[in-house]
Amino acid sequence: MTGHVRISLAAWGATVLGSLVLTPVFSGPFLFISAFLCGAVTGVGVLLQNLRAPRIVVPLVQLLVLIELLSLFFLNSTLKFGLFPWKGTAIEFNTQLVNAMDSINRFSAPLPPDSHLTLFAVSVISATGLLIHVVAVQLRQAAWAGLLLLIMYTVPAATVHGGLPALLFIPPAIGYIVLLSAEGRSRLSRWGRRISGVSHLDAAEPVEASALGQAGRRIGLSVVALAALLPALLPALPEGVVGNGLAGSGPGNGVGASISSTDPMLDMGKNLKRGDNVVALTYKGGPDVGSYLRLTALDSFDGNTWRIAPRPENRKIDGELAPPPGYNGDLSKAPQTKMEINVSRSFRSQFAPVPYPLRTISLKRDWRYDASALDVVSSNGQVVGGKKYNLSAYDLKPSPDQLHNALQGGPPDEYTSRVPKRTPQDITDLTHEVTADAKGNQFDEAVLLQSWFRSSGGFTYSTDNARGSGMPALRDFLLENKTGYCEQFATGMALMARILGIPSRVGIGFLPGTSDKDGQYTVRMHDMHAWPELYFQGYGWVRFEPTPPARVATTPSWTVGTGSDSINPSTAPSTAPITPGGTEDPLIDKPNGDRNLPNDSGVAVLDQGNWFTNGGGQAIGISAGVILLLCIPWLIRSLTRRRRFSRPPGRSGAEGLWAEIRDTSRDLGLDWSEISTPRQSGEWLLTKLPAEAHPQALRLARGIEALRYSGDVNPSTDLRAEAAAVRKALWSQARQVRRWRARLLPPSWRWYLNRGSTEASDLLDEFDLLLARLRSLVLRGRHAN
Repeated sequence: MTGHVRISLAAWGATVLGSLVLTPVFSGPFLFISAFLCGAVTGVGVLLQNLRAPRIVVPLVQLLVLIELLSLFFLNSTLKFGLFPWKGTAIEFNTQLVNAMDSINRFSAPLPPDSHLTLFAVSVISATGLLIHVVAVQLRQAAWAGLLLLIMYTVPAATVHGGLPALLFIPPAIGYIVLLSAEGRSRLSRWGRRISGVSHLDAAEPVEASALGQAGRRIGLSVVALAALLPALLPALPEGVVGNGLAGSGPGNGVGASISSTDPMLDMGKNLKRGDNVVALTYKGGPDVGSYLRLTALDSFDGNTWRIAPRPENRKIDGELAPPPGYNGDLSKAPQTKMEINVSRSFRSQFAPVPYPLRTISLKRDWRYDASALDVVSSNGQVVGGKKYNLSAYDLKPSPDQLHNALQGGPPDEYTSRVPKRTPQDITDLTHEVTADAKGNQFDEAVLLQSWFRSSGGFTYSTDNARGSGMPALRDFLLENKTGYCEQFATGMALMARILGIPSRVGIGFLPGTSDKDGQYTVRMHDMHAWPELYFQGYGWVRFEPTPPARVATTPSWTVGTGSDSINPSTAPSTAPITPGGTEDPLIDKPNGDRNLPNDSGVAVLDQGNWFTNGGGQAIGISAGVILLLCIPWLIRSLTRRRRFSRPPGRSGAEGLWAEIRDTSRDLGLDWSEISTPRQSGEWLLTKLPAEAHPQALRLARGIEALRYSGDVNPSTDLRAEAAAVRKALWSQARQVRRWRARLLPPSWRWYLNRGSTEASDLLDEFDLLLARLRSLVLRGRHAN
């Protein structure tokens, strides 16, 4: 077998073994399809190299073959003449990958065996296999292929909750070692005939016995051992390092939640579906019915994602913040509320949860605010978790008549009125149909939209909708399945408002939470929520609530009243609580089984626990684990000694006793010689023992010598008494520090570890022998034919 063929096959094997790390994430036949496609690409590369094709041509042809195979397997309906990939193939491939990334971000592992997810997994594995082949075979740099294998770790690292199983680190390590070995053998073969030696295990079989071969086997063994043990010994990295969450601590147990500035909507969906329902924050003050706490507002929609629009530099917090944008009233006469907010360490966000519109806040030094959204964000990357701050906010409650009579004006900015060009016409037609009774009044149109989502439109609240808020997902939500959670309801109403010419954006934050008898509100992670904010001239941004009563029992007070009674009969005032956790209207038919529904939040646990639940138990557990880890050498040494002295008299029992004297000497810092005979070791013992123990030491050494070398000695000779006396004498002669060291960290235990490594490496020598035997059998069969 030529060198490039051997390396090519090793590269294929390393890719297949490395792809095993994706099994906790994907399901279905992705592994078999990937192995076949990588094998086909490898075969093409081997064939072209055997035909002496130019080096630059090989990867290009391999890439074309890979594109053709992926198209035949997954995109055959887009092929021209049923064979050639075309423009439609590239568009469909991009669409499938976008859908796959969205599913990966929104579904929890393992993912369903959908075609777009299988295509994504196969594409990642096959592309990685092609790159590994190019690096290892074409560029002859197999060592760098290990970095490419790490690419496949990024997907499970970002999606698998709780970390990867430790055993999954072993197959990629083995594949990498095989690849390095194949390249090393190919390099050595260019120097001439391979040097072989005679193994101490089998003198009849040629195995590589050089120092290079032995070192390679031991390095390989160490890599595999580290791959298996290191993930189990090191603490798990927080998911947010590469994925969607950050571990936190604080009130409650489990993993907290995180909100990033790049895609807050996506983070909110993940926290609602996957996160533990731990306490996010508590607050006192504010309105008697509680307060919505907003993190930020998403004002830019490109047809695919709702994001924060580009902003000018945030302002420093110094005294009062800027007035609410668009509000023309006299703020000096506007009612105000004061609040004290205590954020749990479980909540990891660079945005501070605050009511809207905010007036003042005690966060100053490293915090800034945006004048258009009045959200408060960290300026140096720190999170709000663990912060406690005071604030004041305006309690603006425009009446329905005021909003009904609001004048129509220009948009407040260039983003919040923009309707994506690819908005389907049927969504536009539906919007005008739902709001036809408003006769062009923007506030009445907004109330009709809210009522349609909450009651008359036939919508169902459920977090099972994982398609998100892009244009295809919104069309499906508005016109087809009509099932979603707050993300779909908020973004759906915001888009329809823009179609009607009403500037809109989407607020991300928390529902008010649940209160106790002392007036303190507790907000949990599952109280995360999204709602639309619509702009009315003279009153600024006004919150609406399209999410059905199964999630939020009541609507804002300004959406019910004289100005809208005739067009919104279904939104009568309710005495039901405004947030999950209280007693709800018995007429509301509330779905069961969804953890995002009110009945899952339960009664807030206001007791912050005791020292045990607030970290004391964890500290005790860690301390016990450390103590247990430190006691492992002592435990192994004690069990070994007890087993040796419990053996019956005989050669095996005597050798165990002799080994015990050897290990005791090493534990006490004495220089025991491994190459000395029993008689020489006995004479050495006499120099270390008191005179009263000399007879026992001599009888023990002579007994071991006789059992080893004398043919007529009694094999049932019992030397346990002599061994016990010698061990006791050695122990009595040692200093107190040596004794404690011998108990806690006996050096003989480390010697056994080294010996175990050597014996394990010898297993690799046995493996070499097995390969040699198989090779000789194959060659013998060929010669016979």
